[in-house]
Amino acid sequence: MPMLAHLTIVAIGWVDARDQRLMRRVNHWRAPKWLRLWMMAATRGGDGWLWYAMLGVVMLFGGEHREAALASAVTATGVGIALFMKLKRMIGRKRPCALEPHCWAKLLPPDQFSFPSGHTITAFAVAISLSTFYPEMEPGLLFCAVSIAASRIVLGMHYLSDVVAGGILGTALALAATSIFG
Repeated sequence: MPMLAHLTIVAIGWVDARDQRLMRRVNHWRAPKWLRLWMMAATRGGDGWLWYAMLGVVMLFGGEHREAALASAVTATGVGIALFMKLKRMIGRKRPCALEPHCWAKLLPPDQFSFPSGHTITAFAVAISLSTFYPEMEPGLLFCAVSIAASRIVLGMHYLSDVVAGGILGTALALAATSIFG
């Protein structure tokens, strides 16, 4: 086996072992009620309606950057959705909730595969795209994106590495789209 392939397998095993350990801790942790409510609201916001509402606000009140901001966010999100759908089928990593039940979250996953987190890709694609054109909105947009990403772990839908990969992919897509339309 070539050295690079061996190192890749070792690295994936190292990440997976830590993901599994964190998943077991999170799935057995009875989070405080305020955190449960926050995580449920964040994950539901990440289902799409929050971003549709945000794009509607930009469409109505976005000023001179409206078209570029919308084009960037929609392009980054559209490519992100196509990318995560392809990667999930190709990689086929089972979700944490399919391997071990969660002690309090009873959400049904939107699909059977975990890697990468589509909610996180979309959240960062929109948040970073819009933040580029409206820097005054950046703290609120990043708060929403990070909350959505964290909720996917806390609710047992994703592993930490799924969310990290989703954040990186969503950010990269947003930066690429804003460089085209900005």
